[in-house]
Amino acid sequence: MSNPVEEFMAKIIAKNPGEIEFHQAVKEVAESLMPFILDNPKYRSAKILERMAEPERIIIFRVPWVDDKGEIQINKGYRIEMNSAIGPYKGGLRFHPTVNLGILKFLAFEQVLKNSLTTLPMGGGKGGSDFDPKEKSDNEVMRFCQSFMSELFRHVGADTDVPAGDIGVGGREIGFLFGQYKRLRNEFTGVLTGKGLEWGGSLIRLEATGYGQVYFAEEMLNTRGDSLKGKICSVSGSGNVAQFATEKAIQMGAKVVTLSDSNGYIHDPDGINEEKLAFVKNLKNVRRGRIREYAEKYGCTYVEGKATPWDVPCQVALPSATQNEISGSDAETLVKNGCFVVSEGANMPSTPDAVNIFLRHKILFGPGKAANAGGVATSGLEMTQNSMRLSWSREEVDNRLHRIMKEIHATCVKYGTHKDGFINYVDGANIGGFVKVAEAMLAQGVV
Repeated sequence: MSNPVEEFMAKIIAKNPGEIEFHQAVKEVAESLMPFILDNPKYRSAKILERMAEPERIIIFRVPWVDDKGEIQINKGYRIEMNSAIGPYKGGLRFHPTVNLGILKFLAFEQVLKNSLTTLPMGGGKGGSDFDPKEKSDNEVMRFCQSFMSELFRHVGADTDVPAGDIGVGGREIGFLFGQYKRLRNEFTGVLTGKGLEWGGSLIRLEATGYGQVYFAEEMLNTRGDSLKGKICSVSGSGNVAQFATEKAIQMGAKVVTLSDSNGYIHDPDGINEEKLAFVKNLKNVRRGRIREYAEKYGCTYVEGKATPWDVPCQVALPSATQNEISGSDAETLVKNGCFVVSEGANMPSTPDAVNIFLRHKILFGPGKAANAGGVATSGLEMTQNSMRLSWSREEVDNRLHRIMKEIHATCVKYGTHKDGFINYVDGANIGGFVKVAEAMLAQGVV
């Protein structure tokens, strides 16, 4: 008997050769969705999943710019406009040497389902460049961003495509991109999110992904009559998501004992408190230093050369660094050491082997498209504030974010609860995100 998932994936791989991350993302979704699609023939006959896996539009362009030495540099720019069935394309821009078409398509595909889960009217997209902002001067970053937007402005807009930040694209880069868009279009609109508070940004935007990740973990624990209070948490990464996941976990009574960067990780058994976290924020956001300086200052363990802390015993794991950072063996180690909650702050941080291990052991596993949707949800709230020409208080945005994460969790429970009572959040997130987009696509015809 033929395997519908394998048949589907054979076509995807043939049409998109060499795009490993994209294949991985689509297969993970297809495995969840295929039984549901087979039970609902309207989605199969309309080839909804096949259409969702094909971007509506891909824009690839040259980005020439001049460095501080007067030398011409050339980078490649991308925008994947994946799906606009439920709203304007929405998704980040990533500036990093590893950026390629396959990675951006995986991120854009995930974004479609993630944005659908937020309950907000946003389609899915992703973009970026192989430009590396590290060790570049502000003027070099400005010249690159201006050149990048000189092409991208033709394809984006408040009602068309609303990019945001991602790896390598923070407040500085968003400012330069927005300035050039405004100059070229002669209009002030909410074309980008992640803007400064003085010019249309939203409170809680920086905190949103990490806060949402922790809110989702708390919701999962609540299904078992439990909470984060007193739990030992292991966090990977030390950037924006990791910092605010740590902050919110501390606020909710958990003890965070690890952080990491590409050079190694720290293990602080006493726990990272607010004072120590303030040091990390200054270290990473201002001084651009390495996490080993934390260990030097506070006298705790530093493991050189290991970018992930998954061999440290914990009850809650909050992967907040990058894709595929939890391998199958890491997952086995986590479970063996007593971890029973994983809430993903990064995009696809667990390999397929790791996900299967988590599901086999029936731990509480929140996949990225659900658990880290807080970032894009707050981007959506920024879009709303821009459209209304007003700004909400910090408390109001945080309350709306918390409510959205609760609603995402409820959707996952609705579509992911098995007959034995186990909640498969992977299935729940994939099916829940899919249904809304699929119904919109059916209503709009073959477009």
